[in-house]
Amino acid sequence: MKSLLATTALALTLALPVAAQDYTPDPNAKAGGGIVVTYKDDVATLDPAIGYDWQNWSMIKSLFDGLMDYVPGTTELRPGLAESYTISEDGMTFTFVLRPGVKFHNGREMTAEDVKYSLDRVTNPATQSPGAGFFGSILGYDAMAGGSATTLDGVTVVDPLTVQITLSRPDATFLHVMALNFASVVPKEAVEAAGDDFGKQPVGTGAFKLEEWTLGQRLVFAKNADYWRAGVPYLDTVTFEVGQEPIVALLRLQNGEVDVPGDGIPPAKFTEVMGNPEEAARVVEGGQLQTGYITLNVTMPPFDKVEVRQAVNMAINKDRIVQIINGRAVPATQPLPPSMPGYTEGYAGYPFDPAKAKEMLAAAGLPDGFETELFVMNTDPNPRIAQAIQQDLAGIGIKASIQSLAQANVIEAGGNGSAPMIWSGGMAWIADFPDPSNFYGPILGCAGAVEGGWNWSKYCNVTLDEEATAADSMTDPAKVADRMAMWSDVYTKVMADAPWVPVFNEQRYTMKSARMGGADALFVDPVSIPVNYDYVYVTD
Repeated sequence: MKSLLATTALALTLALPVAAQDYTPDPNAKAGGGIVVTYKDDVATLDPAIGYDWQNWSMIKSLFDGLMDYVPGTTELRPGLAESYTISEDGMTFTFVLRPGVKFHNGREMTAEDVKYSLDRVTNPATQSPGAGFFGSILGYDAMAGGSATTLDGVTVVDPLTVQITLSRPDATFLHVMALNFASVVPKEAVEAAGDDFGKQPVGTGAFKLEEWTLGQRLVFAKNADYWRAGVPYLDTVTFEVGQEPIVALLRLQNGEVDVPGDGIPPAKFTEVMGNPEEAARVVEGGQLQTGYITLNVTMPPFDKVEVRQAVNMAINKDRIVQIINGRAVPATQPLPPSMPGYTEGYAGYPFDPAKAKEMLAAAGLPDGFETELFVMNTDPNPRIAQAIQQDLAGIGIKASIQSLAQANVIEAGGNGSAPMIWSGGMAWIADFPDPSNFYGPILGCAGAVEGGWNWSKYCNVTLDEEATAADSMTDPAKVADRMAMWSDVYTKVMADAPWVPVFNEQRYTMKSARMGGADALFVDPVSIPVNYDYVYVTD
């Protein structure tokens, strides 16, 4: 990961265009057929400006494209809808030349005007995009965010196939931002025609298009015959069946009725599956840049007191929670996972110390504890983890009632600030790109602490925001170590304020049917979570 970061910084600093990375298609790939993927919950939205959970992330990525993309199964950047790009010597202006002849699903050709419209839309507060803060380095973003402008000054249409983006400050992550779902290009006429229903009537340029959506039952994606990337996708259809309990989905996979259980292997069945050689052979394991955490809403008493938040950190027995998920994780001490650049080696975090936690509550004027609510996604093992958290909190006098809800409802409560505490499991943070800034801006920075944002603790430290901005303004490859040290300092200071309880860093496991083809990396794709549907195929 460090070498990738250094490479990205070098490209930005030297202002050289980066050629597309080659991807060698699987020689055994077979076109045609369809697969069935299951989920317990229905999908909230397929609008790329709004969708931001692991369930809809890969769906959106298959329906839409952005200027930049990633080599399948990797975090290596490559051009997407941009055929090529150049960067000015000062690293502040990016000029993207678009691929000619790319068509939206409605048949219209994409132009540079669509790129500008899409970036204006995602940064307009009226859209309530949880990803708006990613675009904070674009010139004019502050005016957009403040409501004094309706278009980004830094995005200019040069001609129908050329768009120029000027930044207000150097940004070492900008090309990664252009590869996020939030930067997907959408057609204005389709958005305006659908209005608030665009998330149910998506129109993009992606490898698949939405053919059917029966709420509460299924979504069907059909191959985009006019897709601009030659040879893909291989599959004719991908059917997402919702309302499927994970244990039932596993049984259906075993019976040959399901190809990918989207909610993963049920923890209660994990040992059984891994003990069966035939089934274990169909399990793909991969590392991931993930942290599972508890958010503490700093705007709601008594979590507005740092001593209370620190006490909660000391109350949680992380080792016991790791055991609940069959040891498929390591206890976390900080927001960043261990494999992420900027991780602070040797930082111990808050010890498990209920006695000290009680003392801190008493010092905060709460010797008898208090009552609160803990929101949790209702898919196993998350309710069981919530119960363990509940028991730990009870041990220091905090009575937490558990609100076990569908994923979309938990996300809504987090975004609107009505949840005092949230266990993030099932929605826990997996990096959008391999850079420490990605664990700050959307989930700990001020930009994410807005209505509909993903910063569910509503934590906003202006001083740390300034330090984060300074870190991301360092694009000199000779100062990568200094940049990582700055990020380490930011996260150490975050932990002093304790808006989170980092609980664990989890390994990722995906199971597939015997008929599924494609490299294992496509089933634990770090970008198209959980599966890169554009490049997998079936063998029968």
